Amino acid sequence: MEEHPQKLEFTTDEFNKMKEGAEAFYKTIGSVQCPYFKENINFNVEGFEHLKFKAWNRARSKSDQFMRLKLLRLAPETIRNSKTLQGISEEKIFVRKKRNSRWEKILTEVTYYEFVAVLDRKRVKVIVKQISGGEKFFWTMIPYWRTNSLHKRILHDGYPETD
Repeated sequence: MEEHPQKLEFTTDEFNKMKEGAEAFYKTIGSVQCPYFKENINFNVEGFEHLKFKAWNRARSKSDQFMRLKLLRLAPETIRNSKTLQGISEEKIFVRKKRNSRWEKILTEVTYYEFVAVLDRKRVKVIVKQISGGEKFFWTMIPYWRTNSLHKRILHDGYPETD
């Protein structure tokens, strides 16, 4: 028997309420101790913006945002309980940085660390980002909800910067 992903339906009011609630929750997190790194992972503005935007000035679809924001409460717990790294990706990408009071794109080494957890019967992948040896911070969470034509789960597009 074929399984089809459940269609995500919500009203504009439900979306706005979810977004406001998730943002209020996110602001209370601050940082979370990660047993794998033995250090704090910061939940800064970049991580929350990435839940809403795939790239600078390019918004995610409302259904994508809604699912990520709905499951956001699982991100701190995933990091807090992660003793094993599930994946690592190192890339050189252009990062927007303010230099001499203007924004520039600078080619920078970035490392993405992946942690997977099943919490409250929901499977999520949390990505922690580190830019050129700087502090590690929450980047995104990827719910396991899409399937391909063979009904296999698609976790992400394979490019951590936009996932």
